[in-house]
Amino acid sequence: MAPLMAVLLLARPFRCGPACLGKLLRREAGGATWGRWGPGARCGAGGSQVFRKSLQRVAVLSTGSFLVYEAHKLISGLAEVHASFKVEEVIEQADYLYGSGETEKLHQLLVQHKNSEDAELLWRLARASRDLAQLSSTSAEEKRKLTYEAFECAKRALEKNESNSAAHKWYGICLSDVGDFEGIKTKIGNAIVIKEHFQRAIELNPKDATTIHLIGIWCYSFAEMPWYQRKIAATLFATPPTSTFQEALHYFHMAEEADPNFYSKNLLFLGKTYLKLNNKKLALLWLSKAKEYPAHTEEDKQVQKEALQLLNSI
Repeated sequence: MAPLMAVLLLARPFRCGPACLGKLLRREAGGATWGRWGPGARCGAGGSQVFRKSLQRVAVLSTGSFLVYEAHKLISGLAEVHASFKVEEVIEQADYLYGSGETEKLHQLLVQHKNSEDAELLWRLARASRDLAQLSSTSAEEKRKLTYEAFECAKRALEKNESNSAAHKWYGICLSDVGDFEGIKTKIGNAIVIKEHFQRAIELNPKDATTIHLIGIWCYSFAEMPWYQRKIAATLFATPPTSTFQEALHYFHMAEEADPNFYSKNLLFLGKTYLKLNNKKLALLWLSKAKEYPAHTEEDKQVQKEALQLLNSI
């Protein structure tokens, strides 16, 4: 209501006393020119009256234009503040829902803003779409649709703000997910691009434990890559990407140091990597932590299940 009242006040007819009008006329005509046409000037009464009326019309028109301009500035400024406030409000609600594990409600909230120009909203929508696709209750057809929607949102977030760390991270994640639908050749072909975006995300936000974890996953995947996939990689790259379990372990520990106990899957992969390196003692330690991690999401439950299976197999 306040913005509307401000506009209505500005839209009212201009009113001022003789002194005010005199100042306005002097401003419009210019001080020296007004002096020439003052009461003592050599000019006929009719000419003086006509000129004075002309000046008054100019003054009124100029004042109207000025008030319209000021009203436009006020409305634009208030609209920008309102839009900014709305984005911050949506982000606050989204982060609350994400922290509460309300995947479906989060997606419902953010999908309303799919045409937003704000990178912060877009990468959150990419994450929400991907998380919804990962639910076991999501059909295969809907999973595919959501995966591609997530990728498009992440891509747009990156286009809107190349300096946004989270946009790089979710672009890399969603590009990898798209590869699951387009075949192993595409997935391996995108591998270097994916890692580059993860590395860029860390450059922009060195303390982001989840992105450090993702580079660890990238290293782990290439370290255990079967021979036929290595052969595909050799046909795609002059120098195929490679890694080791020791390198993967390095990143998983880096992630844990950046934010201890931040993610059940990081604990699981610490245990799995130690198993690959035949260190059963440390594997038991980290797998036990993964099994005992509080299950806030469906992914946490899956991690608990896999950790328990691995512990029983040792």
